[in-house]
Amino acid sequence: MGNHSDGSPNHSGTVATAGQNEVEKFQDPGLPPHRLRLADTDPVAAKRAERQVAILFGTSVIGTLIFLVAYFAIDLGDDSTIANIRTQNLLLGLGTAFAMLGIGTGIVHWAKALMPDHEVSEERHAIRHEEDRQAAVRIVDDIVEETGIKRRPLIRNTLLGAVALAPLPALAIFGDLGPRPDDKLAHTMWAPEGGKLKRLTRDPDGTPIKASDVTIGSAFHVIPEGLNELHEGKLNAKAKAVVLLMRLDPNSLNPSEGRENWSYNGIVAYSKICTHVGCPVALYEQQTHHLLCPCHQSTFDLTQECKVIFGPASRPLPQLPIAVDAEGYLVATSDFKEPVGPSYWERDEHERLINS
Repeated sequence: MGNHSDGSPNHSGTVATAGQNEVEKFQDPGLPPHRLRLADTDPVAAKRAERQVAILFGTSVIGTLIFLVAYFAIDLGDDSTIANIRTQNLLLGLGTAFAMLGIGTGIVHWAKALMPDHEVSEERHAIRHEEDRQAAVRIVDDIVEETGIKRRPLIRNTLLGAVALAPLPALAIFGDLGPRPDDKLAHTMWAPEGGKLKRLTRDPDGTPIKASDVTIGSAFHVIPEGLNELHEGKLNAKAKAVVLLMRLDPNSLNPSEGRENWSYNGIVAYSKICTHVGCPVALYEQQTHHLLCPCHQSTFDLTQECKVIFGPASRPLPQLPIAVDAEGYLVATSDFKEPVGPSYWERDEHERLINS
């Protein structure tokens, strides 16, 4: 048998338990002794650090000016070359980098070299009385005084200049965003023009599609008639109007009330733009009649009006009402009855306006 007395309190190395000799608590060691910096004892070093901070803030000002000059002086018109674009992008990037880094590094250097760095420890009390509020105000005043901004006009003036100019590049970029879209996101090129219905044409050549061309199980990538004739805004118009056209057995479709005449002999057309984040839905499973988005695997059921059956998309794909004209070509009888693509703030309001 082993000697169980080794664990008794009378032996050294045992752990004290309740009721026995209590272990002495750790004493507060206090703050370490404060070490003065060179700028705290040498006025010449302090003045040199002040100039360095001012130079960094001045660098921020120069960077902002470089950005503004590159933005306004280099004209990127229709005849712009790749060299002009690269030069402007280079100057914009360098200007932004110097503007941001100048302010950031200047403030850090100011704090490390000139501002008081001694540590202070005090208990926190709730501010309840007017005396406490006034004490808090005095603390804030002391902090401002310790920064030295009042007695260092060089730092103060360069900082104010850098901070005043820093937002200007952002304002210039915001101004370049163009006018508000208003209700442009709610409409596409499928809307009839002058009472004339738009034909469904193949993407990208724009060849009109006859109903007889669409066999069961086939799928067409479709654009509206007249899209290829656009000279401006063609890509934006296509991004909203591109459609997938497929033909199923009419008996497999389950149209809801009011949508019975949105298809033709099993031919249906749905927006190609996923309602999750706007990726192109381009994968069609013929056997299951499912449309798949390759980005995040959202899956839509064609037989259930493209209802979402899997994935992060929250809305069905908008359906394009179609019919056949006198020559047998497929046409859109109207625009989409809801905005295409992912959700945005005014989407529900736009949908109500479209259907009003």
